Amino acid sequence: MAPVTSLASTVDQRIADALSAALPEAGSADPLLRRSDRADFQANGILALAKKLKGNPRELAGQVVAALAANDVIKEIEVSGPGFLNITLTDRAITETLAARAADDRLGVPFAAHPGTTVIDYAQPNVAKEMHVGHLRSAVIGAAMVEILEFTGEKVVRRHHIGDWGTQFGMLIQYLTEHPHELDHRAGDVDGETAMSNLNRLYKASRALFDSDEEFKARSRDRVVALQAGDKETLTLWQKFVDESKIYFYSVFDKLDMEIHDPDVVGESGYNDMLEDTCRILEETGVAVRSEGALCVFFDDVLGPDGNQVPLIVKKSNGGYGYAATDLSAIRDRVTRLDATTLLYVVDARQSLHFKMVFETARRAGWLGEGTKAVQLAFGTVLGKDGKPFKTREGETVRLEDLLDEAVERATAVVREKARDLTEQEIAERGEQVGIGAVKYADLSTSAVRDYKFDLDQMVSLHGDTSVYIQYAYARIQSIVRKAGDVGPAAHAELELAPAERALGLHLDQFGEVLAEVATAYEPHKLAAYLYQLASLFTTFYDQCPVLKAESPALVENRLFLCDLTARTLQQGLALLGIRSPERL
Repeated sequence: MAPVTSLASTVDQRIADALSAALPEAGSADPLLRRSDRADFQANGILALAKKLKGNPRELAGQVVAALAANDVIKEIEVSGPGFLNITLTDRAITETLAARAADDRLGVPFAAHPGTTVIDYAQPNVAKEMHVGHLRSAVIGAAMVEILEFTGEKVVRRHHIGDWGTQFGMLIQYLTEHPHELDHRAGDVDGETAMSNLNRLYKASRALFDSDEEFKARSRDRVVALQAGDKETLTLWQKFVDESKIYFYSVFDKLDMEIHDPDVVGESGYNDMLEDTCRILEETGVAVRSEGALCVFFDDVLGPDGNQVPLIVKKSNGGYGYAATDLSAIRDRVTRLDATTLLYVVDARQSLHFKMVFETARRAGWLGEGTKAVQLAFGTVLGKDGKPFKTREGETVRLEDLLDEAVERATAVVREKARDLTEQEIAERGEQVGIGAVKYADLSTSAVRDYKFDLDQMVSLHGDTSVYIQYAYARIQSIVRKAGDVGPAAHAELELAPAERALGLHLDQFGEVLAEVATAYEPHKLAAYLYQLASLFTTFYDQCPVLKAESPALVENRLFLCDLTARTLQQGLALLGIRSPERL
């Protein structure tokens, strides 16, 4: 089915045509159309045009109105103030446009005009370490952007750049060498919690030995050298730690209702073979220079407190590689092998300077050209209710698993309180869907770059800007549909619309525009805001416009039609944010 032209686009074109007809000397002019509280839309472009033509804006506005032939889209148009056009649409145009959306599986949302290939780097835990609250935002925001971009037609390649390399593995591997059966078990015999317990135990034991035994410390450092040199036995033991960690990672991502696949996990180790070549290219092209034995890239605008330039260190003076070497090698791989047109990094805002320097270095080296861009989708910090970084009462970083378990527990209590005809199993299932949805929505409804307070009481509330409120609106519609029995939704364009119906319909028509903006600017919080407003407008409609007890059968069908399209839009929007829509709550 062809994409549905939104009401805003249709009106914009009609006004633009009228501008050209009434004022040919103006050439092509932008009507500057926007939503309005005084009418359905307001066009403000005539003010700028009057200035350009040195004319009276109200007179010019009158000429444009006269050039607008009566039609089936615009019901009324009036000149307001110094030349604004207040535009009211016909009820028929609203209903017919919504009917076209309802007839399409994609709700009339068009594909992007020029899709490319986006590699999204998100959800980057560290091997042999527990995931904590700091890992939440990258995973949730990244997963939402994957879904949103794929829905617009973009080819998306997922990349989980896990921390699976470095000096700490020398200590861990050496300990496992000397205690060889610590990670022996058959595949499938260990769950995520046990895997993390194993890793924690090994880490603590090896760290204690490393700190107390100089000979063990020396053997551990030798093991780092063996690891970097690709020694077969060392790599086999290293792989055990990676595999054990993946059992744990995947169990946490499963709780987050996120799918992670092995081919998408390409950690720091995945670029080892490229590091030396990356450094060679940078040095030979003059992008990087030697400074005090290290290979560095300098920038005029990156200065330290002493006023001296602070470099990006690609290779250390001792021959070791910095994070920059790995990140630059990843860019080379993603651009040359994966044909990426966009590299999107969902990474903590505190790493912004690092990525600014890495991206600029890649541009200087020619790896990021005109056809490829790199963007950091920077995010802020998760705070406690006190506005400080989220910690346990003991002052430790909050484990992500504990956080998710508590959210599900709180949500299950809310579902149980409201449940009328749900079994215990259904209550448990809804509790998971509501709890995990609440955590995701709290994150996604905040502009990514801002910090936000983690308040579970607010997150699982049925009132206010929460996913539970939106899920409840969806479930309420499903209840209406069940009660309707054999009566189905049907659009009746001949009917007049009540104010609440018009407001709901106009908002439903914006879905495609909102998604296009979210996908272009990487701002999922705007989709969350749209869905919350949609649920609020539906609540007003539900309160003011009886559905099943409407005055005529046609009105019942038309209001069921509005309910159905609202439910489908809520469900699709929540799915793009990674949130489930329970049929009953």
